Amino acid sequence: MSDESEQPDPAAVFGCALSLWHECKKLATGNERLNLSECYNGGDEFMRVVMRAATRFENWASLHIAFENLDDVWPYMMEDKFGAACVSAMGAENLAHFDDNDCLRVAFRLGLPVKSSAGLPVPIARIAPNPVAGSVFQSFRIQTVRDALDDEITEPFTLDDEPFDENFGAPYFGLYGVDADGMLEHIADRRTYAESVSLAQKLAPGIAFGA
Repeated sequence: MSDESEQPDPAAVFGCALSLWHECKKLATGNERLNLSECYNGGDEFMRVVMRAATRFENWASLHIAFENLDDVWPYMMEDKFGAACVSAMGAENLAHFDDNDCLRVAFRLGLPVKSSAGLPVPIARIAPNPVAGSVFQSFRIQTVRDALDDEITEPFTLDDEPFDENFGAPYFGLYGVDADGMLEHIADRRTYAESVSLAQKLAPGIAFGA
């Protein structure tokens, strides 16, 4: 592990596994279409799959989640919410295929603070007041956007979106000016958040966006 990463927490692995096991069992109760033993070639293999998913997510989270920005106790949060988020992301019958992309999908559903420095497609939407008096723009907004591949539409990329949607290109950053009525005017696009902040600082010296 790098010094910038947390160590995987066995208590969080347990919380994830317990949450996922309970959620799948709840969904399978009275549902003839969901037989967990058939999906995973037996109940013991189902438990192994649950443990592998829980362990993989905790290992991934130790590298990619900014724990200092969390208010919840991590293992308890995982026990309360991981199962529902995981099943929402991929279904109870597909857990054997749980991978790093699914880790990001689950993190989005949990609303976790994912680090944007690891090359992951992480949505960002930040607004900073304009310190320049008399400007038409009351504030500036930096928003992740991406282009639809089958037309010329550019759409915001948010936590509610599929991060690996094949219908869209890679996310990038749009800089917008916001007037007194809350209307947005597109100013420019940049490849990174840092480049967008740099441009905003040139247009409005002293403006302060978050890191």
